[in-house]
Amino acid sequence: MVFTLVIFIAAVALAAGMIGLVYLGRWLAMRRAAKDPTRRDGGSAGIEGAVLGLLGLLVAFTFSGAAGRFDARRQLIIDETNAIGTAYLRIEMLPPASRAPMQQRFRTYVDSRIATYRLLPDVDAALAEWRRTKQLQREIWSTAVDATRMEGAHLAAPMVILPALNQMFDLAATRTAMTRMHPPEVVLVMLFAIALLSALLAGDGLSRRTSISRVHIFGFALIMAATVFVILDLEFPRLGLFQERSFDQLFVGIRADMS
Repeated sequence: MVFTLVIFIAAVALAAGMIGLVYLGRWLAMRRAAKDPTRRDGGSAGIEGAVLGLLGLLVAFTFSGAAGRFDARRQLIIDETNAIGTAYLRIEMLPPASRAPMQQRFRTYVDSRIATYRLLPDVDAALAEWRRTKQLQREIWSTAVDATRMEGAHLAAPMVILPALNQMFDLAATRTAMTRMHPPEVVLVMLFAIALLSALLAGDGLSRRTSISRVHIFGFALIMAATVFVILDLEFPRLGLFQERSFDQLFVGIRADMS
């Protein structure tokens, strides 16, 4: 909720800044024209078009990246739950005496995976739970290696169970890395800066008209601010309005199947 409020304030500040710079740009251009009525600003329309084109390109780049990472994070949830389910089923290839302890470790492991993301946005608590998850991974791996060597284990158990566990652990690590994957801060700074600059240049261009449309000015600023808000919200799906928590039900479902 706090994060949503922060990016909302940033978006409102951007909109207000753009509106103000449109009027400032128009005022500066009209003042310049008043001092030298014979002066002509040749080529300024081309510059305005170039800056607006760059703004459109940057918005498309950042929006596409944020949406792509949002979808990738959701796909990783699906992949990890599938990997856990596959590895859990393959426990049946272990000796009967090893199955129950291994199944219990899997239940504890899934509980830890669910808790890790439920603890967000408390980053410290989530990292502490992630360390517990890695400890459980070591325990599961060690138990599996020993169990596949025991009498009564299926001959193919080492070649089937261990790769499944490895994939399960790799996907958990990949998900953790994806939560930290965002565009460089300079890209977001450039997005704000070019949006403000484009507003200033747009105001300069509007000075050639006797009247201006407030609907267009406010609409341009609000659309730009809303787009930036969505981009920032998609970049942090565990903190903002657009959540991926509905996909966490996949973990809840697979945990229920283990009971």
